[in-house]
Amino acid sequence: MSETGYDHAAVERRWQEAWDDEDAYRTPDDVDDPTYVLGMYPYPSGKLHMGHVRNYTITDAYARYRRMTGDEVLHPMGWDAFGLPAENAAKERDTNPRDWTFDCIDTMRDQMESMGFGYDWDREIATCTPEYYKWNQWLFSRFHEEDLVERRDAEVNWCPECETVLADEQVEGDDELCWRCDTPVETRELEQWFLKITEYADELLEDIDDLEGWPNSVRQMQRNWIGRQYGTELEFTLEGYGSVEAFTTRVDTIFGATFFALAPDHPISEELAEEDDDVWQFIEHEADPDGDEPNGVETGLTATNPVTGEEIPVYVADFVLSDVGTGALMAVPGHDDRDHAFAEKMGVDIEPVIAPKPDDWDGETVPDAPDVSEEAFTDDGVLVNSGEYSGLDSETARERLTEAIESAEEATQYQLRDWGISRQRYWGTPIPVVHCDDCGAVTVPDEELPVELPEFINTTKNPLEAAEEWKQTTCPECGGEATRETDTMDTFVDSSWYFLRYISPDREDVPFDLEQANDWMPVDQYVGGIEHAVMHLLYSRFFTKVIADNEGLEHREPFTNLLAQGMVQLEGEKMSKSKGNVVSPQRIVEEYGADTARLFMMQAAQPERDFDWSEEGVRSTYAFLTRLREMVAEYTANEPDGDDDAIASYVASEIDATVAIATEEYDELTFNRALRETQDLVRTLRQYADSTEPHADTYERGLSAVVRLLAPVAPHLAEELHDALGNDGFVVDAEWPTADVDYDYVAKRRQLVENTREDVRQIIDVAGIDDPQAIDVVIAPGWKYDALEIAIESDAPNLIGELMGESHIREQGDAAASYGQDLQAEREALSMTLDPDDEHDALESAAWLIEREFDAPVSVVRADAVDDGVLKNAEPGRPAIEIDD
Repeated sequence: MSETGYDHAAVERRWQEAWDDEDAYRTPDDVDDPTYVLGMYPYPSGKLHMGHVRNYTITDAYARYRRMTGDEVLHPMGWDAFGLPAENAAKERDTNPRDWTFDCIDTMRDQMESMGFGYDWDREIATCTPEYYKWNQWLFSRFHEEDLVERRDAEVNWCPECETVLADEQVEGDDELCWRCDTPVETRELEQWFLKITEYADELLEDIDDLEGWPNSVRQMQRNWIGRQYGTELEFTLEGYGSVEAFTTRVDTIFGATFFALAPDHPISEELAEEDDDVWQFIEHEADPDGDEPNGVETGLTATNPVTGEEIPVYVADFVLSDVGTGALMAVPGHDDRDHAFAEKMGVDIEPVIAPKPDDWDGETVPDAPDVSEEAFTDDGVLVNSGEYSGLDSETARERLTEAIESAEEATQYQLRDWGISRQRYWGTPIPVVHCDDCGAVTVPDEELPVELPEFINTTKNPLEAAEEWKQTTCPECGGEATRETDTMDTFVDSSWYFLRYISPDREDVPFDLEQANDWMPVDQYVGGIEHAVMHLLYSRFFTKVIADNEGLEHREPFTNLLAQGMVQLEGEKMSKSKGNVVSPQRIVEEYGADTARLFMMQAAQPERDFDWSEEGVRSTYAFLTRLREMVAEYTANEPDGDDDAIASYVASEIDATVAIATEEYDELTFNRALRETQDLVRTLRQYADSTEPHADTYERGLSAVVRLLAPVAPHLAEELHDALGNDGFVVDAEWPTADVDYDYVAKRRQLVENTREDVRQIIDVAGIDDPQAIDVVIAPGWKYDALEIAIESDAPNLIGELMGESHIREQGDAAASYGQDLQAEREALSMTLDPDDEHDALESAAWLIEREFDAPVSVVRADAVDDGVLKNAEPGRPAIEIDD
């Protein structure tokens, strides 16, 4: 317990035990269609970090909110438990990955429970258990049956010291060293298992448009990763090698092709390297596809342009990739930025053949060629310097050239490549295949699944290669001797369908209950880091589509709404152990409580935004919770007996406004705004209690609303205060507060009151009034509201003339003309306000706030009660202020 706060440890322990005793968060199997709320499950690294806490507070808060609004909610948790880090940790500690992983899981589960996360732990999964990875293997077999699995040679990153394949992200630095042992990484060709995700490339791309609940940035990242391009395949003739196929999206620029480029691993490049030392040196030691500048080497060969017959030089260039297009391209430096940079570096000609289309272009005239010496012109336009095609627009030229070039045909290319799932690791799902000399690669029958991992052998090699007894088996087809596949699956396989396993985690006969999955899927709200915006989400979409096609799932997309939460930073930098700037969630829980940590993070910024951790902010949040607890304690000890007067009416309207606004913000997952509204209501209730004897029903309703509005984010203290206010049952099961108010009306009333208070402050400050004696707030006359409405609705160029067409406005003479000029000047920014009666009522009910702040009586005066000199300053939404000093 803090010296200045409440005993948060006792409160949190008491309610966590109560939730456990009542199984408060269990989702029964017999619900029809629960709201499915899911955070991306974590890798069990040993301890929660602040990124975990933020992610899971977001999902927990939303799940609690939906539950309080009456939904039945599915909110599970599990563990992405396979992977190389656990294998490395086990090797370093001379233990085994399983023990290490489950120790980490136990620790992190305890921490999650201490944070008060409301998970249905009956549905917990760990992907490293045979009960789970059996179904990875089963799905592999189903993919194999549908010809969506292939085994073929592929280039891989190979660490000779660790004797294992490395993913690209495990190759570090310009020297390309192994992340684990700093050994230089080699490139090798190995037989690898692939899932044919490219078979679904078009559907994966086209369905992105339907993911309206996903951030646009994530959708665009997926589009870019799939990288569909429509273009033309055509042949250039290379000296000594014959026809070589190239792909281009801009065949309209072919007259400007001034060189031809091959990827470093193109077969012709590799053949040249055997004979040309310069080419060999470049390929082996200089080529850097990830470099900032394109680089290459001239081969001495020429390529013949199929349209012009011109011979152009051939280069091996590192910006050409063998798995993009055909690994060979015609380079047009005048109209491609990358080609332009290369041409400048190598001294290759740069020729313009596309000109910007003039605004007054008649469809035939050939415009002047642009200057492309400094930078390429990359847009479509009109062909120039292109023989008989000059004067055509780019689109027409592409069509005609594709028809005219004998070797050309329309083609579609993708950046997306098939998914290589082979990993030379122990701690992963064994690929369910045996290799037989007679039968080849044979999948393990379903009845023999799971193929379980053998005991761990601590070796620098793949431990499965060393597990001789486990490796030796019999062929399911012929019964002869066979060996097991020793590659394990990429852990992305585990996470590509885990959301389905939560639905029926105890089923032993199927990976998931199909009927329930059809009822419960897709996930309504998914939350996770932006770093998973492409691979995990793309693979999950792929798996869902394959399962829909072959297993009867009725949904083709796994996640309806996606939120990519921002990072928790310290002094502008991401928290990391290497930087020594990690804040321990456990310390914060012990010192201030889980509710404080949760509330601080949710109020600090919108969930999508990064934000800086602040100890001062944590302390302030703890002080707020302490004050709220004191307010409830004071109310229950001494129930007030005040009148149901104008002040009580204002407070009641503020309660309604807060509920209406906070509810809308919770719906949008903008928790920071909802919490700001709730904290403002607490401030109003404190001012109310300090100013007068509160009306008991109004004050109690305000406190009850605050407690329920805070319950999704600060559940422990909310339970404590809900109970103290005399309510039965858990607050998590309480009804969400409601308010029958118009959101737009509430916002306008709020703005009116705040603007008026700010105007009073400004006048007192500028005039140097030390002791105001009285304050008059004067409502604008009705004709000004009519004029404002006309100005907003009118599109007449002469607004003043239209205003003067209204007799009751024209009668105001110079005042109408002056106000009309003001409206004309601000026409684009105008918006409707409350009507005069509503303005009067709103300000009259809020007058006590101004009186309390400035210790002076306040009168809210209608327009007909003052002279014209005062009224000239009064406008709709901005009453005139008269202060007697």
